[in-house]
Parts: sequence; C-alpha cells; structure tokens
Amino acid sequence: MEPLSALAQALPQAAVVGIGATAVMDLWLLALKRFGIPTMDFALLGRWVGHVLRGQVAHDAIRSARPIAGELGLGWAAHYAVGIVFAGLLVALQGVSWLHQPVALPELAWGLATAVAPLFVLQPAMGAGIASSRTPALLKNSLRSLANHAVFGLGLYLSAAALSRLAA
Repeated sequence: MEPLSALAQALPQAAVVGIGATAVMDLWLLALKRFGIPTMDFALLGRWVGHVLRGQVAHDAIRSARPIAGELGLGWAAHYAVGIVFAGLLVALQGVSWLHQPVALPELAWGLATAVAPLFVLQPAMGAGIASSRTPALLKNSLRSLANHAVFGLGLYLSAAALSRLAA
C-alpha cells in the first residue's frame, strides 16, 4: 500500500484521469444516443442526488419524484465526481506508479467492477430494482451498464496513457 502522502500528491493526476475517462464514457453514450439507444438521463441522476441530500435515498420511480432545481447540472457534476473517485480508487489499488505506466487490463477490469455502483446501488435506489430487475429489459439494461463501464475502463487507460506521455 502506498503511503498516504504519495496518494495525496497523486490526487490531481487521478482527478485528470477520472475526468478524461468520464469524458470517454460520455462520447460513447453520445454515440449510443445517435443510434437511438437509450442512455442515462443525467437530470434524473441529479434529481436522485438532490433527494439524497435531503435525506431520501430510495424511490419507487425517480421519474415520478419531485424535480430538483438545477438537477441536470447536479447530475453532470455527480457523474464527473464519481468518475474522479473511481480513478482515485484505482490509483490507490494499483499504486501511484500506475499513473506513469498504465496498462489496459487493470483499467478494463476496474471499469467493469465499477458497474457494481449502478447495478446494485443507483438502479435500486432510483426504483429500477437490482440490476434493472424492475424494468422490462433487465438483461439489456444490465449489459448496457457493463458495456458503459468497460468503456469507462478504457477511458481510464487512455487518459492515464495521455497524461503519462504529456508528463514525459
């Protein structure tokens, strides 16, 4: 395990990697949307975050919950904050040296592992059930979450590799 001081010094780099990886995921989501494939509505994520901040975590259906002022911006901010946290956790697990010599496999595996968050936390809390079990297309929705997070993992690799090259 890395000393906390080394991890703290790497936080800005981890944040850049998290932002880059989240942006790669967003490009993927934009491409899906262009092909007519439904993607995350970040206003609903913001609505959920807004309700969490007011003490309500679980909903029967987040679409039916009272809208929150600024929910779209809040959703986008939460989306990028989570990407930064996931990148920071990867640096903590892999070590700071990973930022200077990234390899694709750990990032892809970590990206897939981060799919636990939407499948087992976010979707149930928003009323879709564990792994979208309360939706008519649970397998399709779950596979889409895994694919989206695999792309996030690829984004972690690409962002860390770009940052490493810029620092060289």
